[in-house]
Amino acid sequence: MRGDGLAFSLPRWRVTRWLADPGYPVSSDIRVSLIGELYGCWSVFAGGAINTVAVAAALALRAPTVLFISWFVLEVAICLSRLIVMIISYRRARAKMRTPTDIHILLSVAWSASVGFGVGISLGSGDWVAASLTCISSAAMVGGICFRNFSAPRLVGTMILFSVGPVIPGVAMSHEPLLFAMYLQMPVYFLAMTGAAFRLNKMLVAVMHAKRESDERARLDPLTGLNNRAGLIDALQSRLTRKAIADQSFALLYLDLDGFKPVNDTFGHAAGDELLKIVAATLRQIVSPADVIARIGGDEFVVLASDPAIDHALALGERIIDVMTAPLTLPGGTRVNIGMSIGIAAAPDHGNDPESLLFAADAALYEAKSSGKSCWRLASAEANLAALRKFAGGDLTATSVASAA
Repeated sequence: MRGDGLAFSLPRWRVTRWLADPGYPVSSDIRVSLIGELYGCWSVFAGGAINTVAVAAALALRAPTVLFISWFVLEVAICLSRLIVMIISYRRARAKMRTPTDIHILLSVAWSASVGFGVGISLGSGDWVAASLTCISSAAMVGGICFRNFSAPRLVGTMILFSVGPVIPGVAMSHEPLLFAMYLQMPVYFLAMTGAAFRLNKMLVAVMHAKRESDERARLDPLTGLNNRAGLIDALQSRLTRKAIADQSFALLYLDLDGFKPVNDTFGHAAGDELLKIVAATLRQIVSPADVIARIGGDEFVVLASDPAIDHALALGERIIDVMTAPLTLPGGTRVNIGMSIGIAAAPDHGNDPESLLFAADAALYEAKSSGKSCWRLASAEANLAALRKFAGGDLTATSVASAA
């Protein structure tokens, strides 16, 4: 599977969509990953191109007829075109632009048809050296076709059919009875290799699904189902990247429950876990579906607001506090009273990277806690200084003060 993070465009033409389709439903992200696999294995591509061009050149020199010379010219033209399209595709993928995937797929089919053309004219020529060379070459190419393109098994079947299928009419033109055995060999060869491509495709999709689920679990809090710290950092990085492109601000709310420890001490950790689940479910109901919610440890939560207006973040903080100060009912009917203190930071005013934004919001949260709890505070230089004093145990250097201010 690709590990370079590049995304290539899905095909748009009807024929190329059919060729690239795995033949069963897959999610959109898996489909994009499967298309990306068609651009991999440069070594297989290079080996196949060099092999077929070399064979065509050798036969054009051995028998300089119109057919063999035309095949050599066709091979060179198709292989150069495939190389150029692949280079363009990689450059456009790095620039996050649409890639010429339709052309890439059709050129792959054209290359296999050219290989098949060489097989057909070699068998029909009656030159057994030429026939042996092209048949061995095309049979060898089938393995590369299957290995490089099994993310699109229909494409594999089409390419195999075009590359070795001309053996059938070529044998008929050769008038050699012994070669009629290929009438049985070629269909079996085609079905076996195409079937292998479909099986490999299902294995690849299963691995992709497992990897996606593993990645999702690594970014989720197992208790609440919210993002964990790793998921929050990823969301922050993505939001900061979009902000740099669109020049839009956004707000981060750092939440901490008031009165969570007494619930744990009085009713036990199981009740505390249930309370955290209730808080997570309540936050999902309060915030927008586009907002990101994370539990980053203990009773600390973070909301990454989608609305760029700071007034929206302040109003959201007020709403969360109002809801959380109302009595909550635990499973079993026990009612508990807690609260919520919130520190709010905005990008780019309070930071342009995840660490500085979280620090600024945490500093504002510390100020809210110090102000009597169940309130919100917006990040400021004073809040940062207070947090630095807390972390430094009151021993604050002049350098730290200057940098915080």
